[in-house]
Amino acid sequence: MENILKKYNKKQIIKIIIIGIVAGIISGLFSSGGGLIFVLAFSSLLDLDEKRARATTIFCMLPIVFVTGILYNLNMDINFEVAIRCALGGVIGSIIGSHLLHRLSEKYLNLSFIIFLVYSIIRMSFK
Repeated sequence: MENILKKYNKKQIIKIIIIGIVAGIISGLFSSGGGLIFVLAFSSLLDLDEKRARATTIFCMLPIVFVTGILYNLNMDINFEVAIRCALGGVIGSIIGSHLLHRLSEKYLNLSFIIFLVYSIIRMSFK
């Protein structure tokens, strides 16, 4: 348990909070991307291994998504018919994804993530 609860000094804690603020802004603005910020920051700035960075990211995203969802709902921006059905599928997908995270090597995990990002960039470029 001691390895999981690593002690951080004040400078590192401030860095972690700033990472959270940046990811929250990105997530609130674009409804995505906050997780990408977390994964990159956790792996490069905090030296977490890729799997731990991704797992920590998922935990961090929960309160961000919850608060952002409430704020979007105040503006009546949410289509609940779509959201509820998609959320059910997302729960199933998250179970599958979390199992795959532990089975894939970092090489294939990173490769699949790169393919996903390139695909997303191409799709968004031609909208």
